[in-house]
Amino acid sequence: TTGLLFLRGPLTDRQRDEMAGLGANERALLGDIRFGPLRRLAVRLVRLKMRLQFTGWLQYLIPLAPTLLLVLLGAVTWLLAGPWASAVFLLLAAALLLIVAFDIVTSKFLVRLPERRPPRRDGLSAIELLRARKSCRSYQTTPLSDADRKELLAAVERELQRPPLGKAEPRLLYIRAPLTVWPVVNASEFLVAIAPEPYDRAAVIDVGRSLQRVVVDATRMGLGTCWIGPGADQRSVAKELGERFDADTEHIVCVCAVGYPSAYAPLFVRLFTQKMSATRLPLRELFFSDDALQKPLDVGATPYDRFGEAYEVCRWAPSSYNGQTTRAAVQTDDGGDVNEVKFFAVTTSRYYAPVALGIWCANWELAAEALGQEGTFELGPGPSDHLPSHDATWRPSPKTEGTKKRP
Repeated sequence: TTGLLFLRGPLTDRQRDEMAGLGANERALLGDIRFGPLRRLAVRLVRLKMRLQFTGWLQYLIPLAPTLLLVLLGAVTWLLAGPWASAVFLLLAAALLLIVAFDIVTSKFLVRLPERRPPRRDGLSAIELLRARKSCRSYQTTPLSDADRKELLAAVERELQRPPLGKAEPRLLYIRAPLTVWPVVNASEFLVAIAPEPYDRAAVIDVGRSLQRVVVDATRMGLGTCWIGPGADQRSVAKELGERFDADTEHIVCVCAVGYPSAYAPLFVRLFTQKMSATRLPLRELFFSDDALQKPLDVGATPYDRFGEAYEVCRWAPSSYNGQTTRAAVQTDDGGDVNEVKFFAVTTSRYYAPVALGIWCANWELAAEALGQEGTFELGPGPSDHLPSHDATWRPSPKTEGTKKRP
C-alpha cells in the first residue's frame, strides 16, 4: 500500500502547478506522494502551516495555548474546591500572559533598551569556534557594520573559490531585507544558498559544506547565524533576489540568517532553541567501523583517537529540526592507519539530508586540519536502492601522520 501512495521520480507539470510557491524541500517531499487526493490534501496542510508560520505572530501566540489551559484548570478548580485552590493555576496563567506581553513589546514592537555588539572570537581555534557556535533565532535591529559586511562577503567569496565536490557550483547570495522566516525574529540580513536545476545532489552537499565554513567565519566575527530551510518563505526570498535568481534553471536550497545576536527573544523561541541545542545522539550511534553502520566505533582506541574532537564537532553539527541524518564509517588499511572516512545519509530526503551531510564534511575537515590531519574529499556513489546513501569520502593526505591532539 505504501508503495502505491509514494513514488520517487521527477515532478509532473500538474504536480508543479499544485505546489507553485512552495520551497524545493517541500516540493521534493510532497512530490513523492503518488495518490493525487492525498497529495493535494498534504499541499493544503503545508500551505496552512506556512501561512501560520509567516504571519510574524505565531511565535508570540503559541504560549497562549498553555495559558488558556491554565485558566480552564483554574476555573474548574475554583468550582470544585474554591478560589484558594485555583490560585496556583491562575497565577501561572497571569505570569505567562505577562511574559507574552513583554515579548510582544520588546521583540515585535522593538520597545527595548539598546544592546551592545558582541565581542569577536579571533582567539579561538576552529574546533573551539565549532563548539561555540549555536543557532541564533533573535537579532538586534542594528545592521552589520560596513567592515563586518565586507569581511563576511569576503569569506563567502573565499569559500566559493574552493573546488566543489560535484561538477555544478552552488551560489551564496547576500540579501539585506526582512525576509519572511520562522521562528527567527528581527533578522534582516541573510545568505541565500542556490543550487542548479534539475536536481544535483552533489551541489546540495556543496551548499552545506561551503555555507557551514562561512558560518564558522561569521562565528569568529562574533555574529549570530541560523540555518533556515522549511522556515523560509521561498516566494519572499525569490522576490528579494529579483534578477539574480532564475527559477527555471536553479532553486533555493536554504537561507542563513546572520547578524548581531539579541538577548530579547520570545518565550517560544527561547524554549525552541534550548530544545534544539540540548540533545544529540551519542557518538556510538553516529560513527561506525563498517559500511553497514552496524559496528559502533571506539573513538578512544588507536588509531581512531587521533581525530579526537573531530567526532564531537560533527555530533553537534546543525541539521534540520536536529534530525541528525548523517553517519560516518571510519576505516583502516592493512597497516592499522585510518585511510578513509565515509559519510552516509540515512534518510531519503533530497535536500535536508545532503545539506546536513555537507555540514558534517565541513566540520570534519576543519577539525581534522586543526588537529594536523589534513585530507581531501571526493564524492561517493550516492543514493542506491537501499539506505544508507554513501555520499562522500574523506581520505587523509600522505604527509599528515602527526598525532596533534588539541590546537
